[in-house]
Amino acid sequence: RQDLLKEDGSLREPGWSRQLVQRYDRSQIKAPRFRIKEWDYYLVLNEEFAGAFTISDDGYIGLQSVSLLNFKEGWEHTETILNPFPMGRFGLPATSEEGNTVYSDKRLKMSFTVEDGSRQIQCEFLDFYKGKPFTCDIRLEQPKMDTMVIATPWKEKKTAFYYNQKINCMRASGYMEYDGTRYTFSRDTDYGTLDWGRGVWTYDNRWYWGSGNATVEGKPFGFNIGYGFGDTSAASENMLFYDGVCHKLDDITFHIPKDDYRKPWKFTSSDGRFEMDFLPVLDRAAKTSALVIVTDQHQVFGKMSGRAVLDDGRVIEVRDLMCFAEDVHNRY
Repeated sequence: RQDLLKEDGSLREPGWSRQLVQRYDRSQIKAPRFRIKEWDYYLVLNEEFAGAFTISDDGYIGLQSVSLLNFKEGWEHTETILNPFPMGRFGLPATSEEGNTVYSDKRLKMSFTVEDGSRQIQCEFLDFYKGKPFTCDIRLEQPKMDTMVIATPWKEKKTAFYYNQKINCMRASGYMEYDGTRYTFSRDTDYGTLDWGRGVWTYDNRWYWGSGNATVEGKPFGFNIGYGFGDTSAASENMLFYDGVCHKLDDITFHIPKDDYRKPWKFTSSDGRFEMDFLPVLDRAAKTSALVIVTDQHQVFGKMSGRAVLDDGRVIEVRDLMCFAEDVHNRY
C-alpha cells in the first residue's frame, strides 16, 4: 500500500491491481481544482431492464444522472442535472471501500451507501420524465472478491492520471419504480457493476468500454474490457471474473460497424481468450455541445455470445449474456 501520487503529482506506479492498494488523496494533485474529475457510476441490469446512476464532480461542472432502460419495449430515458463549478464541494469519498456518496437538491435526492459486504442505491427523482417521478431502492452484495483497478498516466502531461476501479458481479435485489410500473431485481439472476473513478484528464479523449455479468454453471461470471484512454502501456483493464477471482486478459479489440451502432459487433483478443459476437438491442446515444464541453456517446446494450478462457485454460461458454459496450468521445 502506498500513495497513488508522487510529490510532483505524477503517478507513483502505473499498472493494475485487484484492490485499491494505492491511496488516492485529492490534496496531492498538482492541477487546478476545476480539472479534477471524481465520480461513482452504478449500472444494474437484467435481460429486460436496467438502471444507471451517476454522482459526479468534474471540477467546473457536476453531472448527476439517472437512466431507466426498458429493453423489452425498446426505450430509455436519461435525466441529468448540471451543477456549475462544484470543485470538490460534494465531498466524494477518497476510496470506494467506505464513506457515502450523496447528492441532494429540490428535484433529486440520491445516495450510494457502503456497508459491510453490501452497497445500497437510493434515489428519488421528481419530474424524471413526462412530469412523473422515478424512485429506487437497490441493494448490491459485495462479498470478498477481486476487482479491476488500474492507474493510468498520459504521456503528454505528467500530472494527468486516471485511477479507476470496476467492481463486477455484485448480486442485485430491490426495485425501481416509474409511471406505475415496478421493476424488480432478483439476486438469483441479476447483477450490478460499479465504475469508480478519480483523476485529472487531458482535454480530448475517446475510449471504448464494455462490461457484463451473469451466472454461469452456478457461479458469478463477469468481464470488463476497454482501451483508448491514456497511456496503457503498463497495463490494460481487460479482465474476467469467475467465482470471485479475477483472470487478467491481454489486448481486446472492438470491431464496431462504421455505419450503424445497431448492427452486430465482434470482439477479438490478442491472446485468444475473449472471442465474442455482440447483437445490439438498444443504443443509448447522447450528444452534447456547450462551449468547451463536447460529448458524443454511444452506450450500446445487447447480447454477447462466444468463449472466454480463464487463467487455467478452462473455457467459459457464453450465450446471450445481456451486457453493454460503448464508444465515447469527450472533450471537457
